[in-house]
Amino acid sequence: MRKILAMLDYVVLFLAVAGSGVVYAFLEYGGGAFIGATYALFACAPILAFERGHILPGLSKKISMLPTPAYIAVGMVVYVILVFCGFGLGGTILWATGVLPTSWARAVHAELQTMVFTLGVCAIIVFIMRVRELLGRDIFIDLILGRYRRPVSEERVFLFIDLVGSTSFAETHGDLKAQEFLGALFSAYAAPVRKHGGIIDDYIGDAAIITWPYHLAIRRAACINCVFDILSEIESSRATWIAGFGTVPKLRFAIHGGPVITAEIGVDHHKITYFGDTVNTTARLESLSKMLGHPILISSDLAHQLLLPKGIRSQYLGEHAVKGRGQTLGVCALSRQPAL
Repeated sequence: MRKILAMLDYVVLFLAVAGSGVVYAFLEYGGGAFIGATYALFACAPILAFERGHILPGLSKKISMLPTPAYIAVGMVVYVILVFCGFGLGGTILWATGVLPTSWARAVHAELQTMVFTLGVCAIIVFIMRVRELLGRDIFIDLILGRYRRPVSEERVFLFIDLVGSTSFAETHGDLKAQEFLGALFSAYAAPVRKHGGIIDDYIGDAAIITWPYHLAIRRAACINCVFDILSEIESSRATWIAGFGTVPKLRFAIHGGPVITAEIGVDHHKITYFGDTVNTTARLESLSKMLGHPILISSDLAHQLLLPKGIRSQYLGEHAVKGRGQTLGVCALSRQPAL
């Protein structure tokens, strides 16, 4: 399902770009829809690929680290070069196939107004993409549609992830290095969460909150697979972590699900947030992890509704009192089965 949605994203993106080319062709030349769409796709595609890290990822990362004025200036230069390259390639194909009956030099020449229009369209699309990435795909869509302007009762699963020893790391290496460490760690969460259909709801200090609709979390044990994929991602980059920060992150996880009230809040700054005992219980479950000596805990009610992934075992730890909850909570610890 997630792959289908990703493909749909690209389809919508390319339709929007092609549509802008059609509009420009009619406004500027009174026709030539196919030619306009082709030029638009070839001119904008390199910029969108650059923004997504599909081409020149190292350069993209370096530019993103620049101060804002330099970032805008250098980014604009890169955009112009990419547009020229894409426009030239598109023009060459149209000329070579005979679709555009003109000379090659004219076919690959981009006029000033065409460049301005193309850069303007790309700027709008990139802006929307970045806002969506900032909020998260599903949250962005929910905010646009106004789905939670009225509070909604629904069932969700929450995964709380906490970094062990963050305070001592900051005391040893300083706050700036600690922030860099957290940034790299949170980036490591992104691919596993996206792969298993979750949403990174929030970052609170050194903790991250991830959530799923209940039925998606228990389907193929997505919430559990996400945990062990995050651990695998970190372990596979052990040498990089040690080289960059002198240590490999150690994490604690807590998974719990149940009914919540979901609502859009805020006036100048809008946010979709979750209210209810389920969220609080997940937070308390994470705090139990340290006391019980197990890094991955899941409520037994949720664990019993899941088919554990191959190679993962569950150990029942009994009922435990949870602060702020009127009744005890059954708790299980998750771990990988040792290789035979």
